[in-house]
Amino acid sequence: MDEKKKLRSSARATRSEAFKRYGTTVSERLAEHGIGFSNPPKGASVSAFLAIGEELDLLPLMRRLWREGHTVGLPVMIGKDMPLEFRAWKEGEALGEAMWGIREPLPSAQVIEPDVLLVPLLAFDEVGYRLGYGGGFYDRSLERLKAIKPVITIGVAYDEQRVDAVPHNHYDVPLDWVLTQSGPVKCKTPALRQQ
Repeated sequence: MDEKKKLRSSARATRSEAFKRYGTTVSERLAEHGIGFSNPPKGASVSAFLAIGEELDLLPLMRRLWREGHTVGLPVMIGKDMPLEFRAWKEGEALGEAMWGIREPLPSAQVIEPDVLLVPLLAFDEVGYRLGYGGGFYDRSLERLKAIKPVITIGVAYDEQRVDAVPHNHYDVPLDWVLTQSGPVKCKTPALRQQ
């Protein structure tokens, strides 16, 4: 979809500017906000991610989640066009390196089915549609997880990454929340998404 390709280019530039402007301060702000606003189950398992390039660093937030008694996992790519697998991880445990410099827990790590997913993105809108990197990994994973149990999805972004509308297809799964340095943004309800 050409619209997505165009938006990806401008969204990368926007994120790059925000990354240069804020340094690590936004990561600390995200940790201060936590995820309590989304009412996760007590002791929820949470999928986070390790930053690559100019993505937001979630380690400060992960440290808070561990202190609060949550299990934290990281996504693992199993294969092209397949949903992600999620494996438990704690700071200091060994990681393997996959495509694009992504670091993943080793095959020996416990597989988890997250209750909450923290999702990277390039752009988001008020309805919860996100512009990802184009691989469809999170959409496939969310579709699989939501067929099993209720899952809370939280995009992680700079305020500046919000756009009026993200072009989307029928298979794009909207987010429930987006967490920025200003705080959590509740995405519109499914009923409002149909209008």
